[in-house]
Amino acid sequence: MSKKMLGDIMRQAQKLQTEMAKMQEEAKKKTVEATAGGGMVTAVASGAGDIISIKIEKDVVNPDDVEMLQDLILAAVNEALRRAQEMVNSEMSKLTGGLQLPGLGGLGKLF
Repeated sequence: MSKKMLGDIMRQAQKLQTEMAKMQEEAKKKTVEATAGGGMVTAVASGAGDIISIKIEKDVVNPDDVEMLQDLILAAVNEALRRAQEMVNSEMSKLTGGLQLPGLGGLGKLF
């Protein structure tokens, strides 16, 4: 491999790395929403993998059935986090053209 080819590959890799860092910063600002229990519990997650908010409808709050509320919260939060990861992976795929690049395996996972 010539020095020119190697230099071109290195420049492309640096450009991709810069674009990936930019995409990750942008993803942190984006949010996704998921619900459970027919919309009784709503969780919002960021592309950084943080839960931004949880909304619980009054009708689902029953002191005699706290376990159901806990299950609904877990379901909404887990789905919101799954959707956030899916969003990040989709954005990453746009940059890499769907290629799984060696040595970059963890960059698609922000959390």
